[in-house]
Amino acid sequence: MPFIYRKDLGLLALRLGTAGVLFAHGSQKLFGWFGGGGVDGTAQAMEHMGFTPGRQSAIAAGLGEAGGGALLALGLATPVAGAAAAGAMAGAVSVHAPAGFFAQGGGFEYPAFLGFVAAGLGLAGPGRYSLDHITRHKLDRPAAVLLAFTVSAAAATTVVSRRRAAPAAATATDDHSDGGT
Repeated sequence: MPFIYRKDLGLLALRLGTAGVLFAHGSQKLFGWFGGGGVDGTAQAMEHMGFTPGRQSAIAAGLGEAGGGALLALGLATPVAGAAAAGAMAGAVSVHAPAGFFAQGGGFEYPAFLGFVAAGLGLAGPGRYSLDHITRHKLDRPAAVLLAFTVSAAAATTVVSRRRAAPAAATATDDHSDGGT
């Protein structure tokens, strides 16, 4: 098998695996699937973690994860998908950071990894087995990459910097009704 096809299969595997996890976590937040709290439960958890207003924060996080995940799986608007998911994971990292790095102690390892993989896919592109490839990269132009990551970085910075200090009881080891991200 030529190298280009192996690379494209590798990108497809990374997209589908990462997208599945992101979509599942976003679905917990938006729809209450997979044991999640849905928008109402996630909104309460977001308020508890210092994200206000909680409902809008829950919807934004859910859309960043589920929407970014769905687009990554399809390989459609890949830079936007990667940037949206990475931005959502930046918020999750801010929640888990006080507990240190490792996930076993409630740390930010897991959401950081998901964010870096999503960002990497957004920058690398989706490969041959994608809707972006089929549509001749109409939604995957270099300007889209720059714009998507600039907007996502600005949004994540704004959200994280405006997050008020959560009460001491709201640590990364709490149950956030969202499966941990």
